[in-house]
Amino acid sequence: RVKANDPDAMLQLGVRRYEVGDYDDAFAYAKKAADLGHAGAHFLQAIFYHEGQGVEKDEKKEVYHLEQAAIGGHPKARYNLGVKEEENGRRGRAVKHWIIAAALGHDGSLDALKDRYKDGLVSKEDFAAALRSHQAAVEATKSLQREAAEEAAKYGKVTKLSDV
Repeated sequence: RVKANDPDAMLQLGVRRYEVGDYDDAFAYAKKAADLGHAGAHFLQAIFYHEGQGVEKDEKKEVYHLEQAAIGGHPKARYNLGVKEEENGRRGRAVKHWIIAAALGHDGSLDALKDRYKDGLVSKEDFAAALRSHQAAVEATKSLQREAAEEAAKYGKVTKLSDV
């Protein structure tokens, strides 16, 4: 599938290369997938630029790839942008990022909003709306098959999808 320019396959190969410490190949595959518009690949590239693995640390490129991943619907990228905004003193922008990520089902964003609500930085109405949208996103991802697969994987009982 990599030869057919499948961005999902490229990203998976990039992740595998990353996990074994082959950062040069991992970055190359992630770049190809990102060039094809894969949000997860942009997120992986942001990690490369943040950590300086396979490339020189570069905060501008890190933020660029976080933005591209967030635009593509990557919730953790959106969360990380919120963290960056808060670090730079732009709490209002941080909260907006976390509200969007919470609506995508990201638990860490909901936790960040809860903490800012406790500190009086998020209104009761905004926190309640974020909580409802988070719950709706989580509910939308639930299925009996997914729950059975997660349960079986927990005990190492799944060897193929038909086992679920």
